[in-house]
Amino acid sequence: MNADTPRFLRACRREPVDRTPVWIMRQAGRYLPEYREIRREHTLLEICHTPELACEVALQPLRRFDLDAAILFSDLLVPAAALGVDFDIVENRGPVVKRPVRDQAGVAALTLSSDLKELDAVFETVRLLRRAIAVPLIGFAGAPFTVGSYLVEGGASRDFRECRLLMYREPGVFDDLMERLADLMCAFIERQAAAGVQAVQIFDSWAGILSPAEYRRHALRPTRRVLETVKTLGIPSIHFGTGTAGLLDLMAEAGGDVLGVDWRVRLGIVRQAFPERAIQGNLDPMALLAPPEMLDRMIDEVLADAGPSPGHIFNLGHGILPDTPIDGVHRMVRRVHERTQAAPSR
Repeated sequence: MNADTPRFLRACRREPVDRTPVWIMRQAGRYLPEYREIRREHTLLEICHTPELACEVALQPLRRFDLDAAILFSDLLVPAAALGVDFDIVENRGPVVKRPVRDQAGVAALTLSSDLKELDAVFETVRLLRRAIAVPLIGFAGAPFTVGSYLVEGGASRDFRECRLLMYREPGVFDDLMERLADLMCAFIERQAAAGVQAVQIFDSWAGILSPAEYRRHALRPTRRVLETVKTLGIPSIHFGTGTAGLLDLMAEAGGDVLGVDWRVRLGIVRQAFPERAIQGNLDPMALLAPPEMLDRMIDEVLADAGPSPGHIFNLGHGILPDTPIDGVHRMVRRVHERTQAAPSR
């Protein structure tokens, strides 16, 4: 990459940057009053399926903050429509799958649409955003295990009982589901890249419920397939999980140019264990609600732990919280840029 390449993309490749790049998971959302105005008139799925609205929402944080990347506005379950999954996203509850997938017949009924016509709105949103922004655009997809857990449970869960029972009692059925979801996510990412995304983040939000042995048995192979697909497209990938400190070696084995980690693990430990990977994270989202002097200290601790070597993307360790004050976000972005401006090797 040449010197004109945006700092976010340079950091993904562990190349030197003029200052540490910053973006925020869920950077478009309810902490923004302009987003709340749109949500008064439209559901989340209506926004996802309306390219002009999804584009507008993705642009909102860029107008307020000096962010180094934009991310597509959508939902992890949106691509499941191309498998014929009927679902809704219910206020204060999250995704609700009308007919959970809990047996071989349910898995066999998941037939991938050949043209992904059901997802055209997503790809049009990508095209609109590329014309509207000057920073890199990140696409995303859910890892097969995380999306599969929603399909089996029928929605969000605390203990993932149904998902784990299927995995233990009928591992072949569960693995069939994982492979079908890997097929979907590979096709979904290919179409996002064709529309113009410049990087992709793979969210494995629920992988942390797995033991290392179960991750290797059921999640590693399909996740690797997805990340290898991103690699063939010539764009960087970010592999992110929550509660996955005990799985980082397996996640690294699955692939990804960047390891994204939550706030429960020190970046210095990740750097030492995986020196060939860039890292992303990992400020506790609650820190943005802390008093200014404490927020500054916590930001500085993340930067110090990441160290001066190239390849750090500053982010939260999870999505931004709905009650986050705007001033806290301004302060974080400004401080990261100011504190790293004089460190061109980052």
